[in-house]
Amino acid sequence: MDFILFLPILIFSVIAHEFAHGYAAFRCGDDTAYLLGRLNFNPLKHIDLIGTVIVPLVLFMLNAPLFGWAKPVPVNYYRLRGGRKDIAYVSFAGPLTNILLMLAAVLIFKFTITFAPGSLIALKLLFYTIMINLVLAVVNLVPVPPLDGSKILAYFLPQQAAAKYLSLERYGFLILMVLVVTGIFGRIITPAFNFIFSLIINFIGVPYGAY
Repeated sequence: MDFILFLPILIFSVIAHEFAHGYAAFRCGDDTAYLLGRLNFNPLKHIDLIGTVIVPLVLFMLNAPLFGWAKPVPVNYYRLRGGRKDIAYVSFAGPLTNILLMLAAVLIFKFTITFAPGSLIALKLLFYTIMINLVLAVVNLVPVPPLDGSKILAYFLPQQAAAKYLSLERYGFLILMVLVVTGIFGRIITPAFNFIFSLIINFIGVPYGAY
């Protein structure tokens, strides 16, 4: 039952993340995602069988922290009018969308638990929305290629250093796997997640683990 509630929220959240990248790119001059029919919320256009279905299902069965991803929206950085600034803008659009979804869910949760505390299914859906979007935002802001945070950080680096830094993206999957397997990635994101999540828990007034 929990997985049935969790999966649609995960799918919507990762699709919203990718849509935001594509829409930001469109606004900055690149219509690649638009021409490929990716500027919509049709799950069939965005679902990645492994990242959106299989990985979350396996993690759920293993009682491990749940995570997933959608098919990346294609962006042609050479068509962006603002160069490096627009690359950073497009990259930040995804995590920003997850942050806004999380904040909206926090406020709706606070309202619901105050005026309709018996709406358990709605509260659980909102709680999952908070958790999933917080994870997506924190993970994607880590400055490790190919995550969004790397392109945001590159904007603040000298151009030559930024080019060398972003060239690591070809090894990005391997780097991420090493960081995950060694536990380094968890040690990077866990403090940030726990800090923000504790602020949310204190605000909505719900004991940790209640949902």
